[in-house]
Order: sequence, then C-alpha cells, then structure tokens
Amino acid sequence: MNKTPDSSFTPSRRRFLLTASGAAAFQIVPSHVVRAQDGQQAPSDKLNIAFVGAAGRGSANLGGCINENVYAFADCDQRHAAGTVQKHPKAKFYTDWRELLDKEGKNLDCVVVSTPDHNHAIVAMAAMQLGKHVYVEKPLTRTISEARALMAAARKYKVVTQMGNQGHAAEGARQTNEWIQSGSLGEIREVHCQSTRPIWPQDLVRPAKEEVPATLDWDIWLGPAPLADYSSQIAPFKWRGYLDYGTGALGDMGAHIFDHPVWALDLGMPETIEAKVERHTPGSEKVSHPASCTITYQFAAKGNRPPVKLVWFDGKHRMPRPEKMDMDKNPPGDGCIYYGSKHVMMHGSHGGAPSLVNAAEAASFQAPPKTMERSPGHHAEWIAACKAGNPAGSKSNFDYAAPLTEIMLLGCIAAQVGDGTKLTWNAETLKTGNAEADALVHHHYRDGWSLGS
Repeated sequence: MNKTPDSSFTPSRRRFLLTASGAAAFQIVPSHVVRAQDGQQAPSDKLNIAFVGAAGRGSANLGGCINENVYAFADCDQRHAAGTVQKHPKAKFYTDWRELLDKEGKNLDCVVVSTPDHNHAIVAMAAMQLGKHVYVEKPLTRTISEARALMAAARKYKVVTQMGNQGHAAEGARQTNEWIQSGSLGEIREVHCQSTRPIWPQDLVRPAKEEVPATLDWDIWLGPAPLADYSSQIAPFKWRGYLDYGTGALGDMGAHIFDHPVWALDLGMPETIEAKVERHTPGSEKVSHPASCTITYQFAAKGNRPPVKLVWFDGKHRMPRPEKMDMDKNPPGDGCIYYGSKHVMMHGSHGGAPSLVNAAEAASFQAPPKTMERSPGHHAEWIAACKAGNPAGSKSNFDYAAPLTEIMLLGCIAAQVGDGTKLTWNAETLKTGNAEADALVHHHYRDGWSLGS
C-alpha cells in the first residue's frame, strides 16, 4: 500500500494472475469471517469494500455503500480521484487495481467497479477469482463474450453480483411489471425506448496526441484496449463515444431504459436487430459511435405473450408521438412507451413511475394490486446479499445483467457495422449472419492482458 503511489509501478501480470487463481480456493469465505477464525478480530457487521474507480460513478456508488467499511481505493487518475479519496483518509489508495487485489485481497469482502466500460470485465473477473463479491457499473461489459464470461464466473465462484442499473430496484419498476403482467394494458406488441444521450461527442475521429499528465497512469487506464495516445478529449469524461473504451448512448442508458421492457415482458434474446445510423464525419466509423441511431429489435412470441418489436432512438432520432397522447404531454426524453391493445403507457428511465398517455383513460384506470416484493434499494439489497452469502438476493445479478447487456450490445454492434445493417442473432453459436459483426461479439485484448475464467 502506498498513499502516494508511484505511477510507474507495473506488477507482473503473470504473477498477479497466478496469485489470483491460487487464492480463489480459500477466499470464497468473507474476509471478516476469515479474520475472526484466525483470531485477529471479532466478526464485523460491516463489509470491507474496495472501490476501483473513485470519481464519477465511483463516487456515486460509494454513497450507496457508505455505511460499510470503505477499505481501499484504486484509481489510475490521481487528480480525478483526489476529491473522493481525501474524504476517506483511512482508506488505502493504489493507482493500480492489480496491486490492490494482490496486496489487499485477503482483507476484502467486496469490490465495486466503476471504471470506463473497457476495464469492467478484467477487474470484475480478477476480483471474483479471489472469491470477492462484485458490483459493476453499467453496461456490465464492452463486449458480449465478456458478459458471458462474467456470468459463468459468478456461478463458478458462487459470489454475489450486481450491475449498476439502479432503477431495477425502484418502485416504478415494480409498478411497470405489475401493470404489464396483470394484463391491465392488454397485449403489448410494440415498445419505443429513447435517450437524450449522447451528451459527449460521437461521430468523430481520434483527437491529437497530448502529453500524459503526471497524475495519470495512462497504461493502466488503457488496460486491455489497444495501445494509443492520450488526449484530454478522451479521459476522464468523453471516452464513452469511442469504440475502444465505451458503448455510446445505448450502452450508457440502455441498462436504465431497456431494463423495464426486458424484465416486464420477459423478452429473452432478439431474433433480429436492424440499425438506422446517422454519421457526418468521414472515417468516424473506425473510431467512434454514430451521432444518432434508431435500432429495431424483433423478439419472438413467448408463452401467452405475442411477438414484440422494440425500437431504440438516441441522439437526434426521436420516438413518434402516440396518437392517444394528450396535447399537454410529451414522450419521455429518457424512457419508454408501451403500445398495449387497451392502453398506451409511458415511464421515464431508472424505473420512472408508469402513467397512461391519455388522461381520460387514466381517470377510469384501475391499477393492479401490488404483487412483487419491494427492494430496500439497489446497493442495499446487494450489501444484504453479500452479508448473507446469497447470490439470488441481488436482483440485477449477472444472471440477469449479462443477458440485458447482451441485448444492448447487439444494438451497438449493428450500429457500428453501419446504416441499414440487419443482424440475425443465434444465442447458442454467438453468430449474427454478418462476419464483421461476428468479430465484434468477442473481446480482443492487447498483449499482456487476458480475461481468465
């Protein structure tokens, strides 16, 4: 541990992977229980949590876990992390998350991963290999193969997991499920989803090289991504628009918006995905996500549910206004509209409360009874599940979050291949019917980095 880490430190990756895999056998037991068995201290009601990524979403996730023991931070951008770290002077600090896990793994119960998308999988996998419970920001991963690998690892190591789609725990999310599953809206064959994102630049080429700040370890920030020059137009905030690091508007907000129709309608995997894409910058297709997208998914009928068409709009592409919508209402900027045979319903993102788009229909509408268990809160349910050692206790665990991420990433892949792309998805073979898209399904890491299992 080093409160002012040497940013040039790079531990042997081979040594770290050997240490991680070797430790997995005995680290499944929570560390506070192990310490008690060793006679070091009595069991604590508080979890020892390490936060990989201290600023941005890391700071927000810290707030959700603040009643536990903030044991350590790892962040390769010391300037960006400084505000959060300074508020917790007792916590240990590392610039390299691998060093943190190597040195502190035996003392940890959980790891919260709030890095850019391209580092989610490798950090979460390494933590699970040590038997640590993990909370990972959305989207779960940058590629479908990574999402599949994390889901398998969570089952293998029997750890508690959660993806950071906080609206999954919201009251509105439960109401949406109840309104749809009760049949109160009638048959739903079409759902529109949209986001006001991106709020960062997309449809652009890579910016000019800049000198790396002394407070940033750029190699660790890049992680498994291709070796490339630093730019302040990428880190710390605008990385989401770049193909190597982020998943664009859909990856950023899809987990908060798709979550509800995917859950309430039990959609499963799509049969086809079709992209309408808007770009204006020559060469941007090799570097960044498009300026605007419309992605159309077709889901097969399931049980008593008919087939469902789900359409995603982002950027300047906007969902159409329902004919039944009152003139004083507008479609949600971030959210969903469900076209039922009885009623048309809308809600915002993050589990926004459902409402009918027509006031006259709403006046006589009888909301169905509450049938679903309510959540104590997204972080709270994960923490309780960690303490109980109950992977099913967290409701956006990787068994749910990985398929949700897969649906989102299929849209990202179709958009990356280009305007007019139509993919057919075989979830068994991971094939799309398009060779370029098939290559994007799988992660490809630079030398020295591997995901493990």
